[in-house]
Amino acid sequence: MQELLSEIKKCTVCSAKLALGPRPIVSASAKSKIVIVGQAPGSIVHNTGIPWNDKSGENLRNWMGISTEDFYNTDKVAIIPMGFCYPGKGKSGDLPPTKECAPLWHKQILNGIKNVRLTLLIGAYAQSYYLGNKAEKTLTQTVKNYHTYLPNYMVLPHPSPRNNIWQAKNKWFVTDVLPELKIQVKEILK
Repeated sequence: MQELLSEIKKCTVCSAKLALGPRPIVSASAKSKIVIVGQAPGSIVHNTGIPWNDKSGENLRNWMGISTEDFYNTDKVAIIPMGFCYPGKGKSGDLPPTKECAPLWHKQILNGIKNVRLTLLIGAYAQSYYLGNKAEKTLTQTVKNYHTYLPNYMVLPHPSPRNNIWQAKNKWFVTDVLPELKIQVKEILK
């Protein structure tokens, strides 16, 4: 696994598209029990090189009910974004993740992880890629029907503070989905 991760961290496949240049952010071990598939690192994560090292990551750890120490323990949690590098800024937030990373690297990483018990699919890009036509027509419908994807997948919106409006409109997310997520995580990591 370390050899593969070293190879990924040297990747420059889509460097011409990246405003700040390549800096692949990924973490995993053969023992990871939970896999987090998000969108792509933001500018803060690009600068620090630490995945989910921002307000979105803080929210995600709170949603999961997990300590920072456990979150960054690769024997517990693997972090494999759809795009490994910061894609740049768009009109209403960051640009979408580059399309090259997932088909190039995900299968190789996942083949090296022996006992994944749960994969968190965060946001529409991850859900579309992994669920295909099993995803609902909208992210909201997919997340509302989260139970249909268990025990393999837990589907979530992006934990960005920008999604606070979405959460306010969809109160069932906090009352139904987050408690189930915490139960799943606690059971797997006990």
